[in-house]
Amino acid sequence: MISLDNLTVSYGGWTLFDNISFLINPKDRIGLVGKNGAGKTTLLRLITGEQQPTSGAVTINGECTIGYLPQTMRVADTTTLVEETAKAFDEVLRLEAEINRLTREIAERTDYESAEYEQLLHRLNDAQDRYHILGGETRDADIEKTLLGLGFKREDFGRATSEFSGGWRMRIELAKLLLRRPSIFLLDEPTNHLDIESIQWLEEYLKNYNGAVLLISHDRAFLDNVTTRTIELSLGHITDYKVPYSKYVVLRAERRAQQLAAYENQQRMIEKTEEFIEKFRYKPTKSNQVQSRIKQLERLERLEVEEEDLATLNIKFPPAPRSGQIVAEIHDAGMSFGSKHVFSGANFTIEKGDRIAFVGRNGEGKTTMARMLIGQLTPTEGSIRLGANVNIGYYAQNQDDLMDGEFTVYDTLDRVAVGDIRTRLRDILGAFLFRGEDIDKKVKVLSGGERARLAMARMMLEPRNLLVLDEPTNHMDMRSKDILKNAILKYDGTVVVVSHDREFLDGMVEKVYEFRDGGVKEYLGGIYYFLEKRKLESLQEVERRDTPARSATKSAKPEDPKPATSGRLSYEQKKEQEKQLRKLRKAVETVETELGEVEKQIAEYDTKFATATDYNEADYKVYNDLKARYDHLMHEWEKASYELELTEEQYNG
Repeated sequence: MISLDNLTVSYGGWTLFDNISFLINPKDRIGLVGKNGAGKTTLLRLITGEQQPTSGAVTINGECTIGYLPQTMRVADTTTLVEETAKAFDEVLRLEAEINRLTREIAERTDYESAEYEQLLHRLNDAQDRYHILGGETRDADIEKTLLGLGFKREDFGRATSEFSGGWRMRIELAKLLLRRPSIFLLDEPTNHLDIESIQWLEEYLKNYNGAVLLISHDRAFLDNVTTRTIELSLGHITDYKVPYSKYVVLRAERRAQQLAAYENQQRMIEKTEEFIEKFRYKPTKSNQVQSRIKQLERLERLEVEEEDLATLNIKFPPAPRSGQIVAEIHDAGMSFGSKHVFSGANFTIEKGDRIAFVGRNGEGKTTMARMLIGQLTPTEGSIRLGANVNIGYYAQNQDDLMDGEFTVYDTLDRVAVGDIRTRLRDILGAFLFRGEDIDKKVKVLSGGERARLAMARMMLEPRNLLVLDEPTNHMDMRSKDILKNAILKYDGTVVVVSHDREFLDGMVEKVYEFRDGGVKEYLGGIYYFLEKRKLESLQEVERRDTPARSATKSAKPEDPKPATSGRLSYEQKKEQEKQLRKLRKAVETVETELGEVEKQIAEYDTKFATATDYNEADYKVYNDLKARYDHLMHEWEKASYELELTEEQYNG
């Protein structure tokens, strides 16, 4: 479908791509990965024709159409949401006009046997076929389905596009792109402006799409759920892995180990050869051998291995200063901005050491609650009270006003760092992609993404006991996200994070608060526990949406017995709950069985150590791993048992 043949892109004396080639086939699902600056976005622009290679060619099948979503773009401000989205059907509208014109012309003609009449019939048939392929008959339904899937509400459909924020405007462009149904989607960080529900909807859409997908994303879960092939850009070359992202990570580690071994062998050979040349360069009896080795080095194809600075992965937040057990009490809290009601009735307590996620659709109040916690906003209903000695570190989505533009990157950290950590500032900056001359740049010349990363690096230096992080991973690559996640996991304070990144939240949070439909609901468990519970509740939501209509019907006609729809939904719900109960009971039993086995192994080691006469490091490592496994299983058992108890109550109630 699309062939990239020997592409080279050079800037002066620097080569970005060096003769790269690969083929994109129909229905391919490709994730494009590599370090920042490896050329991922450039590759997409080469395919679209926005940029030309220094040499080589991009060949596109004549019938192939491309839908490209860049990271940033301008959106027209002259129409409503629905009118702007309907522009995706420009070709459908042209076909409609052509079909109407041809139909009128055919009806008016009487030369049924002529070649011209037959030609008109063929043209009408072709136009109708194309109209069907492009979804002409269902376009209104498709527009509604796509906009709702991307998080818009029906009441938004008539709003002017100028009223929407930048993130929502990007969704408008994504909706238009999806509705055009191109042969291939080229998507550059499509999840940056989406919430969890919209990301899941987009995943399902792309998985079932009939065309090809080539995407860049720093969202591991999204890549794993959509792609089946991973193309890595590194040192100007590509490596094609026919597997999703998680499997690629494993294969890449194996391949890198092989590359490293080959590189080290070659370096030893070069070193020995150069030593021989230097040692015998001026000895006439060895001149032939010296010349032979010089030519050997000249002909040698030098191996390269991309640098990986693993030392910076051990960055930690400073120890949290002591605080009271109650960090914050939220009592009947709510917020309205003038006539716009955001949410109300928020009731929960944040305790010392809690790891909490705020999730939900954009605009439902996640960031508003975060700003209320730190005191930037005062609730219009209820109250929020912080506990004793709470010291807050806040990471906002917009960091522009929080740093002095005249300071350099290095100075920004140096002015807040205290103690031994000052000796590791370059490591910390390197972990957040500031290397070499980057650290001497002034803050005012940094991009939005660079400022966001610098703000996060700075926050990691200051001793805090409550971290409130609002979309901290939006501008980070996977390595930076790993560093941040590991630092949070080791942190001994309290964390509240607003995020749509499931992989980032997985294993980090133990409570989820969902902001939805003007309220706040608590889920005691991790992010995937929350997502499973939301699936269970979907049937209940359908029933709730039907309830007002049924109530109205009953009040108008008390004698009308119309419970058929309710009964059908109740039956479906019971079936779903029975299925879930079986699944949960099995999960509890499985964990209990494994717990028993681990307990038995720990007891065996306890007996062994009681009679041991010397220290065996390997045994103690296994013993500590078993204890860690036991703690993890106990946590899983508590979570599974709690969920089973809740579901049994729902089922029996």
